[in-house]
Amino acid sequence: MKIEHLGIAVKSLENADLLFSKLLGAEPYKHETVEREGVTTSFYKTGESKIELLEASNAESPIAKFIEKRGEGIHHIALGVENIAKEVERLKKEGFIFISEEPKEGADNKLVVFLHPKSTNGVLVELCQEKP
Repeated sequence: MKIEHLGIAVKSLENADLLFSKLLGAEPYKHETVEREGVTTSFYKTGESKIELLEASNAESPIAKFIEKRGEGIHHIALGVENIAKEVERLKKEGFIFISEEPKEGADNKLVVFLHPKSTNGVLVELCQEKP
């Protein structure tokens, strides 16, 4: 397992892209909308990991609700795994609670599942695997 990316919730992807482009000295390598999740993303490479900026594309989006409740900031930590189904089973046996145990298509060509923050010290943890 490795840290695949950090997800950061932002009010304005345009403003956040300007800031992170200056901060990292690089432009995002990808913008993508995930309609099912109501989010538009922007990805930056940072060494062996990435930063994913997340902007709500509708008022019902989990990102809109997150920002309304907590403001902008770190939304989740994504851990890259080789076999997402195997990791879900392993972590269930260890007592972790999942928001959904069935991997879904996520941004950046990934299959994703999320562990509930109740079982991870208040941190939303995403497991992600490169789609085959």
